[in-house]
Amino acid sequence: MRSRVLTTFAAIAGTSVLTLTGCTGGGTPAKAPAADAAAKPDYSGTLSILTKFAGEPLEPYFEKVAADYEKAHPGVKVELIQETDQSIKDKTKTLTASNALPDIYFTWTGNWAENFIRGGRAADLTDVIGPDTPWGKTFGKGSLSAFAYDGKYYGIPLYNNGKFMGYDKPAFDKAGVKVPTTFEELISSCAPLRKAGYEPIAFGNKDGWPALHYLQQLFAYNVPPATLQADLKPETAKLDDPGYVTALKQFKTLVTQCTDTGTGTNGVLYSSAQEAFAGGKAAMYYQEILEFDNATAKGKLDPADFGIFPLPVPQGAKGDPATLEGAPEGYLINAASPRVPLAVDFMKFATNQENAKTLSAPPYGQPSTVIGAVTTDTSSKAVFEGIEAVNNAPRLAAWLDTVTVPEVADAWLAGGEALITGGKTPEQVLESVRQASASAK
Repeated sequence: MRSRVLTTFAAIAGTSVLTLTGCTGGGTPAKAPAADAAAKPDYSGTLSILTKFAGEPLEPYFEKVAADYEKAHPGVKVELIQETDQSIKDKTKTLTASNALPDIYFTWTGNWAENFIRGGRAADLTDVIGPDTPWGKTFGKGSLSAFAYDGKYYGIPLYNNGKFMGYDKPAFDKAGVKVPTTFEELISSCAPLRKAGYEPIAFGNKDGWPALHYLQQLFAYNVPPATLQADLKPETAKLDDPGYVTALKQFKTLVTQCTDTGTGTNGVLYSSAQEAFAGGKAAMYYQEILEFDNATAKGKLDPADFGIFPLPVPQGAKGDPATLEGAPEGYLINAASPRVPLAVDFMKFATNQENAKTLSAPPYGQPSTVIGAVTTDTSSKAVFEGIEAVNNAPRLAAWLDTVTVPEVADAWLAGGEALITGGKTPEQVLESVRQASASAK
Protein backbone atom coordinates (compact mmCIF):
# COMPACT_ATOMS: atom_id res chain seq x y z
CA MET A 1 0.00 0.00 0.00
CA ARG A 2 1.27 3.42 -0.87
CA SER A 3 0.76 6.52 1.15
CA ARG A 4 0.95 9.56 -1.06
CA VAL A 5 3.38 12.38 -0.58
CA LEU A 6 1.60 15.56 -1.61
CA THR A 7 1.63 18.47 0.81
CA THR A 8 4.62 17.09 2.66
CA PHE A 9 7.02 17.77 -0.15
CA ALA A 10 5.40 21.08 -0.94
CA ALA A 11 6.37 22.04 2.60
CA ILE A 12 9.82 20.53 2.19
CA ALA A 13 10.46 22.43 -1.02
CA GLY A 14 9.45 25.67 0.66
CA THR A 15 11.66 25.31 3.71
CA SER A 16 14.67 27.56 3.34
CA VAL A 17 17.04 25.38 5.33
CA LEU A 18 16.68 22.64 2.73
CA THR A 19 18.05 24.50 -0.26
CA LEU A 20 16.37 22.02 -2.59
CA THR A 21 17.19 24.07 -5.65
CA GLY A 22 15.21 23.63 -8.83
CA CYS A 23 12.57 21.43 -7.22
CA THR A 24 9.85 22.46 -9.61
CA GLY A 25 11.75 22.95 -12.81
CA GLY A 26 14.82 22.11 -14.84
CA GLY A 27 18.45 22.57 -14.06
CA THR A 28 21.25 20.35 -12.88
CA PRO A 29 21.62 18.78 -9.46
CA ALA A 30 23.19 20.95 -6.82
CA LYS A 31 26.80 20.09 -6.07
CA ALA A 32 26.84 17.46 -3.33
CA PRO A 33 29.71 16.69 -0.98
CA ALA A 34 32.27 14.47 -2.68
CA ALA A 35 31.76 10.82 -1.79
CA ASP A 36 33.43 7.83 -3.40
CA ALA A 37 30.64 5.28 -3.49
CA ALA A 38 33.05 2.67 -4.87
CA ALA A 39 35.55 3.04 -2.00
CA LYS A 40 36.21 0.19 0.39
CA PRO A 41 33.78 0.40 3.32
CA ASP A 42 34.89 0.92 6.90
CA TYR A 43 33.06 -1.78 8.84
CA SER A 44 32.59 0.22 12.02
CA GLY A 45 30.17 2.66 13.59
CA THR A 46 26.42 3.10 13.24
CA LEU A 47 24.53 3.01 9.93
CA SER A 48 21.09 4.65 10.00
CA ILE A 49 18.26 3.63 7.66
CA LEU A 50 14.79 5.11 7.17
CA THR A 51 12.41 2.45 5.83
CA LYS A 52 8.73 2.29 4.87
CA PHE A 53 8.25 -1.13 6.42
CA ALA A 54 6.84 -0.43 9.89
CA GLY A 55 4.07 -2.75 11.03
CA GLU A 56 3.13 -6.31 10.14
CA PRO A 57 3.86 -8.15 7.98
CA LEU A 58 6.74 -6.05 6.59
CA GLU A 59 8.63 -4.86 9.68
CA PRO A 60 10.59 -8.09 10.32
CA TYR A 61 12.18 -7.99 6.87
CA PHE A 62 14.67 -5.17 7.49
CA GLU A 63 15.13 -6.33 11.08
CA LYS A 64 16.38 -9.70 9.81
CA VAL A 65 18.56 -8.13 7.11
CA ALA A 66 20.09 -5.74 9.67
CA ALA A 67 20.74 -8.54 12.16
CA ASP A 68 22.40 -10.70 9.50
CA TYR A 69 24.57 -7.79 8.36
CA GLU A 70 25.64 -7.01 11.93
CA LYS A 71 26.52 -10.67 12.42
CA ALA A 72 28.73 -10.60 9.33
CA HIS A 73 30.27 -7.28 10.41
CA PRO A 74 30.42 -7.14 14.23
CA GLY A 75 31.83 -3.61 14.21
CA VAL A 76 28.69 -2.20 12.56
CA LYS A 77 25.46 -1.24 14.32
CA VAL A 78 22.41 -0.79 12.08
CA GLU A 79 19.87 1.72 13.37
CA LEU A 80 16.46 1.25 11.78
CA ILE A 81 13.87 4.02 11.62
CA GLN A 82 10.80 2.08 10.51
CA GLU A 83 7.84 4.16 9.35
CA THR A 84 4.47 3.30 7.87
CA ASP A 85 3.11 4.34 4.49
CA GLN A 86 1.39 7.27 6.14
CA SER A 87 3.96 8.37 8.74
CA ILE A 88 7.01 8.38 6.48
CA LYS A 89 5.85 11.62 4.86
CA ASP A 90 6.08 13.59 8.09
CA LYS A 91 9.23 11.79 9.23
CA THR A 92 11.02 12.61 5.98
CA LYS A 93 9.90 16.23 6.22
CA THR A 94 11.19 16.53 9.79
CA LEU A 95 14.54 14.87 9.10
CA THR A 96 15.14 16.91 5.95
CA ALA A 97 14.24 20.20 7.59
CA SER A 98 16.68 19.54 10.43
CA ASN A 99 19.45 18.36 8.09
CA ALA A 100 19.28 14.98 9.81
CA LEU A 101 18.55 12.61 6.96
CA PRO A 102 19.87 9.13 7.77
CA ASP A 103 22.60 7.40 5.79
CA ILE A 104 20.01 5.50 3.72
CA TYR A 105 16.41 6.62 3.19
CA PHE A 106 13.30 5.50 1.33
CA THR A 107 12.17 7.22 -1.85
CA TRP A 108 9.44 7.10 -4.44
CA THR A 109 10.33 7.77 -8.08
CA GLY A 110 9.43 10.89 -10.02
CA ASN A 111 9.43 14.38 -8.60
CA TRP A 112 9.81 13.09 -5.04
CA ALA A 113 13.25 11.56 -5.70
CA GLU A 114 14.20 14.35 -8.05
CA ASN A 115 13.85 16.92 -5.28
CA PHE A 116 16.55 15.18 -3.26
CA ILE A 117 18.79 14.70 -6.28
CA ARG A 118 18.54 18.32 -7.43
CA GLY A 119 19.04 19.45 -3.87
CA GLY A 120 22.34 17.57 -3.67
CA ARG A 121 21.07 15.24 -0.97
CA ALA A 122 21.41 11.97 -2.89
CA ALA A 123 24.79 10.39 -3.57
CA ASP A 124 25.71 9.70 -7.20
CA LEU A 125 25.88 5.89 -7.41
CA THR A 126 26.62 5.60 -11.12
CA ASP A 127 30.01 3.96 -10.59
CA VAL A 128 28.52 1.19 -8.46
CA ILE A 129 24.96 0.68 -9.73
CA GLY A 130 25.01 1.90 -13.33
CA PRO A 131 23.54 -0.66 -15.77
CA ASP A 132 27.01 -1.82 -16.87
CA THR A 133 28.34 -2.46 -13.35
CA PRO A 134 28.25 -5.91 -11.70
CA TRP A 135 25.67 -4.75 -9.14
CA GLY A 136 23.65 -2.83 -11.69
CA LYS A 137 23.38 -5.88 -13.93
CA THR A 138 21.49 -7.72 -11.19
CA PHE A 139 18.53 -5.33 -11.60
CA GLY A 140 16.03 -4.90 -14.39
CA LYS A 141 17.02 -1.95 -16.58
CA GLY A 142 13.61 -0.35 -16.27
CA SER A 143 13.79 -0.23 -12.49
CA LEU A 144 17.29 1.28 -12.59
CA SER A 145 16.30 3.94 -15.12
CA ALA A 146 13.43 5.06 -12.90
CA PHE A 147 16.02 6.59 -10.55
CA ALA A 148 18.31 7.97 -13.28
CA TYR A 149 18.67 11.72 -13.86
CA ASP A 150 20.82 13.47 -16.46
CA GLY A 151 22.50 10.18 -17.31
CA LYS A 152 23.50 9.40 -13.72
CA TYR A 153 22.10 6.79 -11.34
CA TYR A 154 21.13 7.67 -7.80
CA GLY A 155 18.62 5.14 -6.44
CA ILE A 156 18.61 1.52 -5.37
CA PRO A 157 15.30 0.02 -6.62
CA LEU A 158 14.15 -2.43 -3.95
CA TYR A 159 10.86 -3.67 -5.38
CA ASN A 160 8.61 -3.08 -8.33
CA ASN A 161 4.94 -2.27 -8.18
CA GLY A 162 1.82 -1.94 -10.29
CA LYS A 163 -1.90 -1.40 -9.91
CA PHE A 164 -4.53 -4.03 -10.67
CA MET A 165 -8.14 -4.77 -9.87
CA GLY A 166 -8.23 -7.66 -7.42
CA TYR A 167 -11.41 -9.72 -7.53
CA ASP A 168 -13.13 -12.46 -5.55
CA LYS A 169 -13.69 -15.38 -7.93
CA PRO A 170 -16.56 -16.98 -5.95
CA ALA A 171 -18.31 -13.58 -5.83
CA PHE A 172 -18.10 -13.32 -9.61
CA ASP A 173 -19.43 -16.88 -9.96
CA LYS A 174 -22.32 -16.19 -7.58
CA ALA A 175 -23.28 -13.03 -9.47
CA GLY A 176 -22.89 -14.72 -12.86
CA VAL A 177 -20.42 -12.15 -14.18
CA LYS A 178 -17.18 -12.65 -16.07
CA VAL A 179 -13.91 -10.76 -15.82
CA PRO A 180 -14.61 -7.51 -17.72
CA THR A 181 -12.59 -6.79 -20.83
CA THR A 182 -13.69 -3.16 -21.21
CA PHE A 183 -14.36 -0.35 -18.77
CA GLU A 184 -18.00 -0.40 -19.82
CA GLU A 185 -18.24 -4.10 -18.92
CA LEU A 186 -16.71 -3.31 -15.53
CA ILE A 187 -19.44 -0.79 -14.83
CA SER A 188 -22.14 -3.21 -16.07
CA SER A 189 -20.90 -5.92 -13.70
CA CYS A 190 -21.56 -3.81 -10.62
CA ALA A 191 -25.36 -4.15 -10.52
CA PRO A 192 -25.42 -7.98 -10.53
CA LEU A 193 -22.61 -8.08 -7.97
CA ARG A 194 -24.58 -5.79 -5.68
CA LYS A 195 -27.69 -7.93 -6.20
CA ALA A 196 -25.64 -10.96 -5.17
CA GLY A 197 -24.90 -9.28 -1.84
CA TYR A 198 -21.52 -7.67 -2.43
CA GLU A 199 -20.21 -4.15 -2.54
CA PRO A 200 -19.03 -4.19 -6.17
CA ILE A 201 -15.79 -2.22 -5.61
CA ALA A 202 -14.42 -1.39 -2.16
CA PHE A 203 -13.10 2.17 -2.17
CA GLY A 204 -11.84 4.43 0.60
CA ASN A 205 -10.55 7.89 -0.30
CA LYS A 206 -10.09 9.59 3.07
CA ASP A 207 -6.42 10.27 2.28
CA GLY A 208 -7.24 11.48 -1.24
CA TRP A 209 -4.61 9.55 -3.14
CA PRO A 210 -6.64 6.39 -3.97
CA ALA A 211 -8.69 8.46 -6.41
CA LEU A 212 -5.50 9.51 -8.17
CA HIS A 213 -4.65 5.88 -8.86
CA TYR A 214 -7.84 5.46 -10.87
CA LEU A 215 -7.34 8.78 -12.59
CA GLN A 216 -3.76 8.18 -13.67
CA GLN A 217 -4.61 4.83 -15.26
CA LEU A 218 -7.62 6.34 -17.00
CA PHE A 219 -5.51 9.29 -18.18
CA ALA A 220 -3.02 6.83 -19.68
CA TYR A 221 -5.86 5.16 -21.57
CA ASN A 222 -7.54 8.36 -22.77
CA VAL A 223 -4.64 10.77 -23.40
CA PRO A 224 -1.86 10.10 -25.95
CA PRO A 225 1.43 9.17 -24.17
CA ALA A 226 3.47 12.11 -25.48
CA THR A 227 0.77 14.57 -24.45
CA LEU A 228 0.43 13.03 -21.01
CA GLN A 229 4.17 13.22 -20.40
CA ALA A 230 4.37 16.85 -21.51
CA ASP A 231 1.45 17.79 -19.28
CA LEU A 232 3.22 16.46 -16.18
CA LYS A 233 5.78 19.29 -16.35
CA PRO A 234 4.54 22.86 -15.82
CA GLU A 235 6.94 24.28 -18.38
CA THR A 236 5.43 22.14 -21.17
CA ALA A 237 1.91 21.50 -19.83
CA LYS A 238 -1.22 22.50 -21.74
CA LEU A 239 -3.73 20.12 -20.15
CA ASP A 240 -6.22 20.72 -22.94
CA ASP A 241 -6.63 17.21 -24.33
CA PRO A 242 -10.30 16.11 -24.21
CA GLY A 243 -9.18 12.76 -22.81
CA TYR A 244 -8.77 14.29 -19.35
CA VAL A 245 -12.42 15.24 -19.07
CA THR A 246 -13.42 11.86 -20.49
CA ALA A 247 -11.33 10.09 -17.83
CA LEU A 248 -12.72 12.25 -15.04
CA LYS A 249 -16.27 11.41 -16.15
CA GLN A 250 -15.43 7.70 -16.25
CA PHE A 251 -14.08 7.81 -12.72
CA LYS A 252 -17.19 9.62 -11.49
CA THR A 253 -19.34 6.91 -13.08
CA LEU A 254 -17.36 4.18 -11.33
CA VAL A 255 -17.68 5.84 -7.93
CA THR A 256 -21.40 6.44 -8.38
CA GLN A 257 -22.39 3.04 -9.77
CA CYS A 258 -19.87 0.64 -8.24
CA THR A 259 -19.11 1.80 -4.68
CA ASP A 260 -21.55 1.64 -1.81
CA THR A 261 -20.33 4.84 -0.18
CA GLY A 262 -20.57 6.93 -3.34
CA THR A 263 -20.12 10.61 -2.56
CA GLY A 264 -19.22 9.72 1.02
CA THR A 265 -16.16 7.68 0.09
CA ASN A 266 -13.89 10.61 1.04
CA GLY A 267 -14.70 9.72 4.64
CA VAL A 268 -13.74 6.04 4.30
CA LEU A 269 -10.24 4.85 5.18
CA TYR A 270 -8.19 3.04 2.57
CA SER A 271 -7.61 0.27 5.14
CA SER A 272 -11.38 -0.12 5.56
CA ALA A 273 -11.66 -0.86 1.85
CA GLN A 274 -8.88 -3.43 2.17
CA GLU A 275 -10.69 -5.12 5.02
CA ALA A 276 -14.01 -5.16 3.16
CA PHE A 277 -12.40 -7.03 0.27
CA ALA A 278 -10.35 -9.42 2.40
CA GLY A 279 -13.41 -10.14 4.55
CA GLY A 280 -15.57 -11.16 1.62
CA LYS A 281 -17.87 -8.13 1.75
CA ALA A 282 -16.64 -6.59 -1.51
CA ALA A 283 -16.19 -8.30 -4.86
CA MET A 284 -13.38 -6.06 -6.15
CA TYR A 285 -10.70 -3.76 -4.82
CA TYR A 286 -8.19 -1.72 -6.86
CA GLN A 287 -4.86 -2.55 -5.31
CA GLU A 288 -1.11 -2.65 -5.76
CA ILE A 289 0.97 -5.78 -6.18
CA LEU A 290 2.45 -5.00 -2.77
CA GLU A 291 -1.00 -5.67 -1.27
CA PHE A 292 -1.78 -8.98 -2.97
CA ASP A 293 -0.44 -11.33 -0.30
CA ASN A 294 -1.85 -9.19 2.47
CA ALA A 295 -5.32 -9.43 0.89
CA THR A 296 -5.31 -13.20 1.30
CA ALA A 297 -3.30 -13.45 4.52
CA LYS A 298 -6.18 -12.09 6.57
CA GLY A 299 -9.91 -12.58 6.42
CA LYS A 300 -11.93 -15.03 4.37
CA LEU A 301 -10.37 -14.80 0.91
CA ASP A 302 -8.38 -17.89 -0.05
CA PRO A 303 -5.38 -17.35 -2.37
CA ALA A 304 -6.94 -19.72 -4.90
CA ASP A 305 -10.04 -17.50 -5.01
CA PHE A 306 -8.09 -14.29 -5.61
CA GLY A 307 -7.72 -13.05 -9.17
CA ILE A 308 -6.39 -9.89 -10.79
CA PHE A 309 -6.91 -7.93 -13.99
CA PRO A 310 -5.79 -4.46 -15.16
CA LEU A 311 -8.36 -1.70 -14.95
CA PRO A 312 -10.11 -2.36 -18.28
CA VAL A 313 -9.60 -0.02 -21.21
CA PRO A 314 -12.62 2.14 -22.15
CA GLN A 315 -14.02 1.67 -25.62
CA GLY A 316 -12.71 4.21 -28.12
CA ALA A 317 -9.94 5.41 -25.80
CA LYS A 318 -7.40 7.64 -27.57
CA GLY A 319 -4.37 6.90 -25.39
CA ASP A 320 -2.25 3.77 -24.97
CA PRO A 321 -4.21 0.63 -24.00
CA ALA A 322 -1.02 -1.23 -23.08
CA THR A 323 0.20 1.25 -20.45
CA LEU A 324 0.01 0.06 -16.84
CA GLU A 325 0.16 2.23 -13.78
CA GLY A 326 3.10 1.49 -11.53
CA ALA A 327 6.67 2.27 -10.57
CA PRO A 328 9.52 0.78 -8.56
CA GLU A 329 10.22 2.06 -5.05
CA GLY A 330 13.64 2.20 -3.50
CA TYR A 331 16.30 3.97 -1.48
CA LEU A 332 18.72 6.87 -1.78
CA ILE A 333 22.02 7.28 0.05
CA ASN A 334 22.63 10.57 1.81
CA ALA A 335 25.31 12.46 -0.13
CA ALA A 336 26.45 14.12 3.10
CA SER A 337 26.93 10.85 4.94
CA PRO A 338 30.51 9.99 5.94
CA ARG A 339 29.50 6.33 5.52
CA VAL A 340 28.51 6.26 1.83
CA PRO A 341 30.70 3.20 1.02
CA LEU A 342 29.27 1.32 4.01
CA ALA A 343 25.74 2.29 2.98
CA VAL A 344 26.42 0.94 -0.52
CA ASP A 345 27.74 -2.29 0.95
CA PHE A 346 24.66 -2.72 3.14
CA MET A 347 22.30 -2.17 0.19
CA LYS A 348 24.26 -4.68 -1.89
CA PHE A 349 23.67 -7.15 0.93
CA ALA A 350 19.97 -6.24 1.18
CA THR A 351 19.52 -6.83 -2.56
CA ASN A 352 21.50 -10.05 -2.93
CA GLN A 353 19.65 -12.98 -4.48
CA GLU A 354 18.77 -14.63 -1.17
CA ASN A 355 17.31 -11.50 0.43
CA ALA A 356 15.58 -10.53 -2.82
CA LYS A 357 13.78 -13.88 -2.96
CA THR A 358 12.77 -13.58 0.69
CA LEU A 359 11.35 -10.12 0.05
CA SER A 360 9.33 -11.41 -2.90
CA ALA A 361 7.83 -14.35 -1.03
CA PRO A 362 4.92 -14.45 1.43
CA PRO A 363 4.33 -12.94 3.93
CA TYR A 364 6.14 -9.91 2.48
CA GLY A 365 5.06 -10.19 -1.16
CA GLN A 366 7.17 -7.22 -2.26
CA PRO A 367 8.33 -8.19 -5.78
CA SER A 368 12.06 -7.52 -5.87
CA THR A 369 13.58 -5.69 -8.83
CA VAL A 370 16.49 -8.16 -8.73
CA ILE A 371 16.48 -10.37 -11.82
CA GLY A 372 15.39 -13.93 -11.03
CA ALA A 373 13.99 -13.15 -7.57
CA VAL A 374 10.30 -13.35 -8.50
CA THR A 375 9.36 -16.87 -9.61
CA THR A 376 6.41 -19.21 -9.21
CA ASP A 377 8.44 -20.96 -6.50
CA THR A 378 9.31 -17.87 -4.46
CA SER A 379 6.17 -15.76 -4.90
CA SER A 380 2.42 -16.26 -4.82
CA LYS A 381 0.61 -16.81 -8.12
CA ALA A 382 -0.96 -13.36 -8.08
CA VAL A 383 2.31 -11.56 -7.30
CA PHE A 384 4.08 -13.46 -10.07
CA GLU A 385 1.33 -12.68 -12.58
CA GLY A 386 1.26 -9.02 -11.60
CA ILE A 387 4.99 -8.44 -11.81
CA GLU A 388 5.18 -10.29 -15.14
CA ALA A 389 2.54 -7.92 -16.51
CA VAL A 390 4.42 -4.89 -15.19
CA ASN A 391 7.74 -6.11 -16.58
CA ASN A 392 6.18 -6.78 -19.99
CA ALA A 393 4.28 -3.50 -20.25
CA PRO A 394 5.73 -1.24 -22.97
CA ARG A 395 5.48 1.72 -20.59
CA LEU A 396 4.42 2.48 -17.04
CA ALA A 397 2.39 5.44 -15.83
CA ALA A 398 4.00 6.51 -12.56
CA TRP A 399 1.91 7.59 -9.57
CA LEU A 400 0.25 10.92 -10.33
CA ASP A 401 1.22 12.52 -7.04
CA THR A 402 4.91 11.68 -7.22
CA VAL A 403 5.57 12.11 -10.93
CA THR A 404 4.54 15.77 -11.09
CA VAL A 405 5.33 18.81 -8.96
CA PRO A 406 3.62 19.20 -5.55
CA GLU A 407 1.41 22.14 -6.54
CA VAL A 408 -0.08 20.19 -9.44
CA ALA A 409 -0.35 16.98 -7.43
CA ASP A 410 -2.24 18.82 -4.71
CA ALA A 411 -4.61 20.25 -7.30
CA TRP A 412 -5.33 16.78 -8.65
CA LEU A 413 -5.91 15.49 -5.11
CA ALA A 414 -8.36 18.29 -4.27
CA GLY A 415 -10.01 17.87 -7.65
CA GLY A 416 -10.54 14.15 -7.17
CA GLU A 417 -12.18 14.73 -3.80
CA ALA A 418 -14.40 17.47 -5.21
CA LEU A 419 -15.40 15.29 -8.15
CA ILE A 420 -16.50 12.54 -5.79
CA THR A 421 -18.66 14.83 -3.66
CA GLY A 422 -20.07 16.67 -6.65
CA GLY A 423 -18.45 19.93 -5.56
CA LYS A 424 -16.83 20.34 -8.99
CA THR A 425 -17.53 19.14 -12.52
CA PRO A 426 -14.82 17.37 -14.52
CA GLU A 427 -14.27 20.58 -16.48
CA GLN A 428 -13.85 22.61 -13.29
CA VAL A 429 -11.40 20.07 -11.87
CA LEU A 430 -9.25 20.27 -14.99
CA GLU A 431 -9.30 24.06 -14.94
CA SER A 432 -8.09 24.11 -11.33
CA VAL A 433 -5.21 21.83 -12.30
CA ARG A 434 -4.34 24.09 -15.25
CA GLN A 435 -4.17 27.07 -12.92
CA ALA A 436 -1.94 25.20 -10.46
CA SER A 437 0.36 24.11 -13.28
CA ALA A 438 0.60 27.64 -14.67
CA SER A 439 1.49 29.07 -11.26
CA ALA A 440 4.20 26.42 -10.78
CA LYS A 441 6.16 27.42 -13.90
